[in-house]
Amino acid sequence: MKPHFHKVPVQSQTSFSIRHDKNSGFGTVWHYHPELELHYLLKGKGVRFIGDNISNFSDGELILLGENLPHTWRVEEGAESNSNVEVIIIHFLPTCLGTDLLHLPEAYLIPRLFERAKKGLVINGEAKEKVIRLMHSAVNAQNLDRLIALLSILKILAETPEKETIASAHAFYKSNDSETLRLNKVYEFTMANYRNDINLQDVAAIANLGITSFCRYFKLMTKKTYNDFLVEIRISHACRFLIEDRLATEVICFECGFNNVSNFYRHFKKVTDMTPLEYKRKYLYKSVPEMA
Repeated sequence: MKPHFHKVPVQSQTSFSIRHDKNSGFGTVWHYHPELELHYLLKGKGVRFIGDNISNFSDGELILLGENLPHTWRVEEGAESNSNVEVIIIHFLPTCLGTDLLHLPEAYLIPRLFERAKKGLVINGEAKEKVIRLMHSAVNAQNLDRLIALLSILKILAETPEKETIASAHAFYKSNDSETLRLNKVYEFTMANYRNDINLQDVAAIANLGITSFCRYFKLMTKKTYNDFLVEIRISHACRFLIEDRLATEVICFECGFNNVSNFYRHFKKVTDMTPLEYKRKYLYKSVPEMA
């Protein structure tokens, strides 16, 4: 879908923005901005959309988004209260520390980092822990300490192999306000109704288009059919349920809007390249903290 341009507020006396938001619901439109975004989620869970990727997010996630990469986060249903989200976010332009820095031979890894970040990066392991500590300290840092904190963060991110690419592509169309409004109406309708049967006539009406025109329009904007988009939303919620390990797989199938188990298994395998059991075995135990 076409993203909406977002102007990141930066105070005139600072070269980049850092904020620690508490009790702040995401609920933003699908958007992009020329600033890179380093996003540390202290508290919250739901579904995130980055480029062409749809995935779950949860506490402790650290992500670097490159310039003009479309994204949005949505708190899962039942957790809409603002008290369920806490985040530290740094926004900075690639040249915020000076254009000369990017051309220094000693800093050659930083432009490479910025290029990789155009597809989004999840930061893991020891590198994540180091960056998180620096982000906490940077919130209240002043003057040169503030710049040193950012440069230290970039050093860690540029040098670490503990990062994974999120999206497969970063090309997108820019939008006008009416297109943004239309697609976000479709988006909101889908997130609110994915558990139910959704027919194309209803969702096309939300977009104020006929069925044929809507299918053509949605495919043009998102590079996927609406049905593929809906399946990805349902599978992302199924992944959350599997990791939480509170419901049987057959129950999760119907909770996520699939009308029979075999259909659920077929779509799950197609989207994740794993069966629900394989997914659970791979990720459930990663989410369980080790006992001392």
